[in-house]
Amino acid sequence: MTKPEAGNKTDEARRRAGRWKMLAVVAVCAAPLIASYLTYYVIKPQSRTNYGALIDPRQYPIPPLGSSALDGAPAKLEDYKGKWIMLQVDRGDCGEDCRKKLFTMRQLRLMQGKEMERVERVWLVTDKAPVETMLLREYDGTDILRADATRLKAWLPVDAGTSVEDHIYLIDPLGNLMMRFPKDPDPNKMKKDIAKLLRASSIG
Repeated sequence: MTKPEAGNKTDEARRRAGRWKMLAVVAVCAAPLIASYLTYYVIKPQSRTNYGALIDPRQYPIPPLGSSALDGAPAKLEDYKGKWIMLQVDRGDCGEDCRKKLFTMRQLRLMQGKEMERVERVWLVTDKAPVETMLLREYDGTDILRADATRLKAWLPVDAGTSVEDHIYLIDPLGNLMMRFPKDPDPNKMKKDIAKLLRASSIG
């Protein structure tokens, strides 16, 4: 065997070893989130019931939403990857139902105790109406973006007879939509679903 041939085989062996190492690192990082999905989608004890509707996360990654911050600066929902996201959609004038969702998301995050820092709250505004200053102060910590209403409706699934404005959604740390809560939800039942996911996954 000539020296060049031996060198080529050595390089190929190194590349193969490098690929296996990379795959191993990816597997280790993804394992906690995969475990949480197995808990919900595969391992289903008779005594366990979900309150929120489970959504196959592979089918609903965050799409381009044409979003921006309230001041018009570029801002994307993808920027929150790495955290669990509680998401609501509504108009800028934010009526009673909208305010109720904002309150529910704030309280749910607080209910998670020491795990609360793993959860972000995002409100996607579907029009150009101004958001009240007092509302911004009252729900400080809720991030607000403007997004294209048509794109949101194409992305977010709804219950029969409802609209995207009726639901609170949950997005996983990889940026995939994975749960939808019903209209006028029970916060205590929502808390249990979210707490289970946070316990099952160390990601986010």
